[in-house]
Amino acid sequence: MPHMLKQVLGSTLTPEEAAHFHSAFDQIGDIVIIKIPDELMPKKKLIADAILANVKTAKTVFAQVSPVRGDYRVRDLELVAGENRTITEYKEHACRFKVDVAKTYFSPRLSTERQRIAGMVGENETIVNMFAGVGTYSVVIAKANKTCRVYSIDSNSAASELDRINAKLNKVQDRVFSICGDAVEVIKDSLAGQADRVLMPLPERAKEFVDSAVLALKEKGIAHYFAHIKADGKKASQEMGLKITHETFAKYDHHILGVRVVREVGPRMFQIVADVSVRR
Repeated sequence: MPHMLKQVLGSTLTPEEAAHFHSAFDQIGDIVIIKIPDELMPKKKLIADAILANVKTAKTVFAQVSPVRGDYRVRDLELVAGENRTITEYKEHACRFKVDVAKTYFSPRLSTERQRIAGMVGENETIVNMFAGVGTYSVVIAKANKTCRVYSIDSNSAASELDRINAKLNKVQDRVFSICGDAVEVIKDSLAGQADRVLMPLPERAKEFVDSAVLALKEKGIAHYFAHIKADGKKASQEMGLKITHETFAKYDHHILGVRVVREVGPRMFQIVADVSVRR
């Protein structure tokens, strides 16, 4: 639990209770989402009120009451304190994003990774973002690279509509093209052989879509492959990520440019991203 959260809850929870509050909150715009252990549910209102009192930019606190699940990776939320709304505006890297925390997947913890990939994009690149969500990767890339074209795909109509809105909000609608549909079908029908770079930010299932990602690439291109790796630590997860990525792309002529750990997502579970150069 981050130092700041410990301070916020110091007068609300006993040291023993604070030790059980193992998950940090996520703040998306002025909405805070927290995971509350079962044993602390009777104090959820006290916890939420303490957050609102101490985090001046927060106006709403939700408790996450289900895992992230389903094709759209959404979670059930329970309003605990503050304004009863799920739409907010989030800012990152000089970009603004309208987000609906109930209907779309969004993580502020991927901010550094979005900036890193945006910094790798070259002049006049065509990018296919297979799982675009509300367009965070797509918009950050397009904002930093004025000559690129980003095909921003998502099967969730609510996310795709916000992607379109966010492209316009950030004045990159001339180079971010929001497409609502299944990435496999969209690539097969209209984007095969078009991309210099493909983003696969769906770590739970990206392995299933490697063939489509490679199909989208030109004769040579880069795939940013995300995966969840179970390991004893960051170094071990990086090594395992390298091995698994090689196995995943084994039938293609490929070279792994690098593997990095993006974040820890659970006990002994890490999210990695591999930058894979592929020749079709």
